[in-house]
Amino acid sequence: MNFLNQIAEQYPTALSLAAGRPTEAVFDLADLPRHLETFCRYLREEKNATESDVRRTVFQYGRTKGIIHELIAANLRVDEGIDVDPEAVVVTVGCQEAMFLALRALRRDERDVLLAVSPSYVGIAGAARLVDMKLLPVREGADGVLLDDLAAQVRAARAAGLRPRALYLIPDFANPSGLTMPLNARHSLLAAARELGLLLLEDNPYGLFRADGGERLPTLKSLDTTSQVVYLGSLAKTAFPGARVGYAVADQTVRSPGTDRSLLADEMAKIKSMLTVNTSPMAQALVGGKLLESDCSLVKANADTIAGYSRNLERLLTGLQDRFGHQPGISWSRPIGGFFVVVTVPFQADNATLEYSAGKHRLLWTPMSHFYQGEGGERQLRLSVSSVVPEQIDLGLDRLRSLVDDLTANHRL
Repeated sequence: MNFLNQIAEQYPTALSLAAGRPTEAVFDLADLPRHLETFCRYLREEKNATESDVRRTVFQYGRTKGIIHELIAANLRVDEGIDVDPEAVVVTVGCQEAMFLALRALRRDERDVLLAVSPSYVGIAGAARLVDMKLLPVREGADGVLLDDLAAQVRAARAAGLRPRALYLIPDFANPSGLTMPLNARHSLLAAARELGLLLLEDNPYGLFRADGGERLPTLKSLDTTSQVVYLGSLAKTAFPGARVGYAVADQTVRSPGTDRSLLADEMAKIKSMLTVNTSPMAQALVGGKLLESDCSLVKANADTIAGYSRNLERLLTGLQDRFGHQPGISWSRPIGGFFVVVTVPFQADNATLEYSAGKHRLLWTPMSHFYQGEGGERQLRLSVSSVVPEQIDLGLDRLRSLVDDLTANHRL
């Protein structure tokens, strides 16, 4: 991320198809005071809070597990069919903190390891490093996790005296691959996790953004009947990232030495109390107001945004076909939603090539090699459609065409 930011600053005229941040077209400063007032009215009318209570809730340090946990639980029930006790919800400083807390709660000593689908979101590798937890990559196929490889990795780890604790994955429109797990593959993964004694860390920042008009698939958490899934949520893409509000649903029962049984969410909250103390109540109030204004449905709140991303993804896929449809050595993924498309190219798509692309062709993209643990993705790049308008997609693809012609003609392979 730091490298991409440096390149963007060094070449300010370069068009970015790298950024995975949400569109800013829907941001309106006038919404914020309304969201805040909506949440405060909710406290008064639904929670019977006095004016003093309302001021304290918004201005003071807050409850470690969060003050909008009930609204998040309502959203999960409305949009995802997940029925969860609000006490199993920990509201975090972005989803990145949720990852950290989950891993730290699961790690007892150096024998504990995490598995992650490869390629995978770089943030999970960073969180694993912070808690000193070894990460083992699991190969991905067209339908997501390759279960034979998952089982082999678990067996090998246990034979080496390690304790595989969980598998991290993004089943819907994954970052970076864009893949979506079919329904039968989700059921198979849940069964495999039960058999292998693994938790699943399901990260779902893009699940609302199906682009092909089809019905959204059920989350792993909604299919989970044996508490195998810790659900990691982000409100960055579906509300606004500046609030830095994420959450974890951790309804697993655990027992710490010398204590009674408690929820995994409670163990995560203990760690959070020593890390960030609490998630900004003001930020939670703004997000809570947005939830309340849409009857706790983020599908409803994001209807226009979902349509916009869908148009952008179609524009990108059509544009790739128009420009590279008959060119040997170039292919691309065809996701049914989300932000990302992976393009395979006949040259090294590394940091040096990215800098050359930014300087000469004024185009930014993301090298896929950054998303692998070890080798992989050396001749692939990721394009994002989330923070651009259709005309910029066309311009970006024209510049990609120019880059490909340049590198091919000059044998910079």
